[in-house]
Amino acid sequence: MTAAARDRVRPRADVALMAGYHSPQVDVDVRLNTNESPVPPPDGFLDAVAAAVGQVPWHRYPDRGATALRARIAALHDVDPAQVFVANGSNEVLQTLTLAYGGPGRAVAVFEPTYALHSHIARTTGTDVAEGERGEGFALDLAEVRRVVDEAAPAITYLCSPNNPTGVVEPPAVVEEVRDLVPGLLVVDEAYAQFAPWSALSLVDDDAPLVVTRTFSKTWSMAAARLGYLVGPTWVVEELEKVVLPYHLDALKQAAGVAALDFVGAMEERVSHLVEERGRLETALRDLPCEVWPSSANFILFRPTGSDGGRVWQDLLDRSVLVRDCSSWPRLEGCLRVTVGTRDEDDRFLTALREVLA
Repeated sequence: MTAAARDRVRPRADVALMAGYHSPQVDVDVRLNTNESPVPPPDGFLDAVAAAVGQVPWHRYPDRGATALRARIAALHDVDPAQVFVANGSNEVLQTLTLAYGGPGRAVAVFEPTYALHSHIARTTGTDVAEGERGEGFALDLAEVRRVVDEAAPAITYLCSPNNPTGVVEPPAVVEEVRDLVPGLLVVDEAYAQFAPWSALSLVDDDAPLVVTRTFSKTWSMAAARLGYLVGPTWVVEELEKVVLPYHLDALKQAAGVAALDFVGAMEERVSHLVEERGRLETALRDLPCEVWPSSANFILFRPTGSDGGRVWQDLLDRSVLVRDCSSWPRLEGCLRVTVGTRDEDDRFLTALREVLA
């Protein structure tokens, strides 16, 4: 062993054993693997952001409280700005929640299969992860929730609704019952809520330990900006402000978020089109030798029958079509997830899939 190798500073032992959370970034004609919007923002949005850039006092730190952006988000959801926390994507919101309410000696609860970042972020902060399993059709099993809660007493319980990667949305009565069961904070991750029939935002109250996280990445066509937020009790937001880095949200990102909220109508129109296209894509998948799960998000989970999922993924990639290989996720052997794209993108995907499965 060289002196340089011997003297290299080692990370925490648990971090050294971790695998990072990544999805392939390759040059393809049709990219349907990361649940982005298939269309760019409206032209007017780009003009508004360009104008805002000219007004940024670049020699000064940004507004630490993101006052204007929080006020606009609060108005959108009819809540108080003190109930809103904004960060660099909803993943930083999740990380900040875990920094405030997790840590050594505490646990978070997740119900697999679900969004892998919930567990990954917990482990990077030294928080234990208590894993439960979803029931038939990947719906939440309340008996399993009770078991996990009784055994782990989680400080944070995560519900992803619509769930990633299955697309299942939890009914209001289920979310309310989980809220009443858990001893700590219930976090409803709603990255795809605009595509679903209801939102847990209606359950947010200063007297309830429930928060809802959202993102601008999907329906707002702003994945490149990395902007997300939380709506919850004011006392949760106050705790998050203690652990988040100062000036963590730059002025350009705040301006882009404010500008986006002038285009609610355009966002809603895009959601409507994508929901319609989701139905067309699901119908086409059901005509192929595939097991398909109904989705309330902007993606569809499916499993080719009689074919190896990993092989199908590679064969699609060879045809310049990229989807998400979920076959290594809990209980998803052989499963793939496809983002709803434009009609042309989805047709390219379906043509390639038919060739692969023929």
